[in-house]
This record gives sequence, C-alpha cells and structure tokens, in this order.
Amino acid sequence: MKRSLLLFTSYVGAALTVLALDVAQAHAVGSIGQGANSARGIDQPVDLFGDTGVFSKISSVLLFIVGAIAVIMIVIGGLRYVVSGGDASQVQAAKNTILYALVGVIIAILAYAAVNFVVNSFVPSAANGTTTTSYGASNR
Repeated sequence: MKRSLLLFTSYVGAALTVLALDVAQAHAVGSIGQGANSARGIDQPVDLFGDTGVFSKISSVLLFIVGAIAVIMIVIGGLRYVVSGGDASQVQAAKNTILYALVGVIIAILAYAAVNFVVNSFVPSAANGTTTTSYGASNR
C-alpha cells in the first residue's frame, strides 16, 4: 500500500511539473536570440567571427604571445651560442634552442592559418553587395 501511494504521488508530482513547464513556456515572450542578447553583458562582443570577432582577436593575441616567446628564445639561444666557449655540448644545446624556437614559430603560424581558415569558413559570404554584421548570431 505504501509503495503504490509513493508511486501515485510521484506520478502526480511529475504531471504537475510538466504542466507547470508547459504554462511557463506558453507565457514566454521573445526568441532565443533576444534571450541571448539580454543575457549578454554590456561590454561583451556581439560578433564571434569576422575581422573583429572574438576568435580572430584571441588567435591574434596568442600568435603575438607565441611570437614574442620565440624571439626571446632565439635571443637566449644566440647568447648561449656566443658564450659556449667552443664546448661541443653547449654549442649543440644552443643550436637546439634556436632550432626549437624556429619550429615553434612555424607551428604557431600554421596554427594561426588553420584557425583563420576555419573561422572564415563559418563567416557567411556577402552576396550581391549585401553584408551581414552579426556573425554567429541567431537567425531566429
């Protein structure tokens, strides 16, 4: 008896929850895009893609950081090469430092190119001279 009463109350609770959600959905006003815009902060960017988009800015900043670190490592490798004093192991370590820094720069440039390719593939192309300004925004 207790089990059937517990089962009955859980069914009634589930039915009331579904009913409450249906009523809340029926009274909802607006669309998904309006909800996203109202949830967005004042200083938050609108565009995700494009030249001024979030992904382009992040990839540019990361490329700058990796480039700066690579230049610093090339300078350190050059200094190690100069002060090695002809010791073969120190010369080889300095050459490896320079080589790895250059490989890092090449990988960073290739990664930047890959990110730009992917981001530009998501940007809708301008057809018939019309341009769209809200890349990544909902069309609803």
